[in-house]
Amino acid sequence: MVNITQKSNTLRKAIAEATVAVSKQATIDAIKQHLVPKGDVFSFAKVAALFGVKKTSELIPDCHPLPIEYTDVRFSIHELSVIIEVEVHTIYKTGVEVEAMHGASIAALTLYDMLKPIDAHVLIQQIQLKSKTGGKRDHKNYLEHGLKAAVVVCSDSVSANQATDKAGLSVIERLKQFNIQVPVYSVIPDDALMIQQQVDANTNGDIQLLIFVGGTGVSHRDITPDTIAPLLHRPLDGIMETARRFGQDRMPHAMLSRSVAGLINQTLVLTFPGSLSGSKEYMEALFPHVLHVFDVLSGDRHGL
Repeated sequence: MVNITQKSNTLRKAIAEATVAVSKQATIDAIKQHLVPKGDVFSFAKVAALFGVKKTSELIPDCHPLPIEYTDVRFSIHELSVIIEVEVHTIYKTGVEVEAMHGASIAALTLYDMLKPIDAHVLIQQIQLKSKTGGKRDHKNYLEHGLKAAVVVCSDSVSANQATDKAGLSVIERLKQFNIQVPVYSVIPDDALMIQQQVDANTNGDIQLLIFVGGTGVSHRDITPDTIAPLLHRPLDGIMETARRFGQDRMPHAMLSRSVAGLINQTLVLTFPGSLSGSKEYMEALFPHVLHVFDVLSGDRHGL
């Protein structure tokens, strides 16, 4: 199975469609008049679809078991075709498109089985995904802003060449995957004045996103949040609540992070842990969804 442990739970929906064609109007009439010998075609097919949705992971090897929180099965008749539509919702780390298509497939097979005694030419014509929502692919519009970011690593050891920066470079690499340019990369010691200087230099309009990496723990030298917090014009506490919750699900020490986030002028300022694993988790937890702030800011400017 594909590793989905780094993904976040989001509301995910999928709608699949299957088409079952019959060869004569008499078959359609039998369906409408509940005269099919094996019983009520749509009732049986709906139950079968529900079973199909729930049991997808048991039959499709690479599908993850996931909580099915809503399923709807709809039928419509168009001339000599029965259209089956299966809609599935979940709040989870991976989508439900296969579940929806599996449910539609099982419903179509049930129709075939129930109708073949009265129609020897029943045909399952197609099974297709009509729509899916949820997950990071819904947010590609966030990636079209032409954003520029500055990444500042706060570390006594890295600035003294006693250690190699991995976390900051990992953040940069991930930002580039979101089409965010990173023209500024700096390494500074855990020094309040130098942190303030980096804030002054990178919140002047040319940089929309400023990420400090390191100095968010409980050591006496971890002063990044203490320095940044008073400078924020508008704190955004929910950002780091989300990041800490994501990290806590994976590593119990995540509760000790003191990271802060907010706006300084029109620049979004984030403070990340200095560990490689911690910085990766924060990127996974927050991006690209956090970039919605720039849609909001853009709307504010247009309304002026």
